[in-house]
Amino acid sequence: MVTAGELPDEQTADWRLRKEAGNIRIYTTEQPGSKFEAFKAEALLDTPIENVMAVMINPGSCTEWVHNCSESYAFGRGDFHDRYAYSVNDMPWPVTDRDYVLRIRTRGDRSSGEIVMDLNATPGQRAENSNRIRVDRSDTLYRFIPEGNRTRMIWVQHTDPNGALPGWLVNSLLVDIPVRSIQALEEVAGKSRYQGFELLWDERGKLTDVVHSDS
Repeated sequence: MVTAGELPDEQTADWRLRKEAGNIRIYTTEQPGSKFEAFKAEALLDTPIENVMAVMINPGSCTEWVHNCSESYAFGRGDFHDRYAYSVNDMPWPVTDRDYVLRIRTRGDRSSGEIVMDLNATPGQRAENSNRIRVDRSDTLYRFIPEGNRTRMIWVQHTDPNGALPGWLVNSLLVDIPVRSIQALEEVAGKSRYQGFELLWDERGKLTDVVHSDS
């Protein structure tokens, strides 16, 4: 049983398939305590996990692949495993733009090759902008699994965008945004600036960093 503020389990039977686009499948399910649904995206990206993670660790890459992300940067103290980022979601006029303050935690296991990222809204970490509406409820899980030179991606997210937005409008975007974002991620990960990266592991087989092989 999912409670308010928790992401639905990836394996729950409550997910409803909403769209298939190539290697991407989008599912949605109701979220307790919210008029906005959660979504799950499953995709097989035609790019190695090292390239994908090179994109994911770049604090400014949100603007390159997340649909409607217009601004993104890291702030404060942090490290590879636990850091903070600020981002802005460009909303169509006359809807006010939304901004996010996110805590990002990353972990990986060498034996399985799987890497997991948790992104959770921490709205009080930065002062609010009077021209934007601060999102105070947003939880995201990214799971990346290497399959040869390809990467299986699972993306589970629930966001309450705050303000006067009808649930039906937001729920209609739950299908379009992850499809367009994943397609962009696959393309961006193939660009030259994201080539030549490698995963670093410690003696316990835990992921410690993603670095360029020349560094």
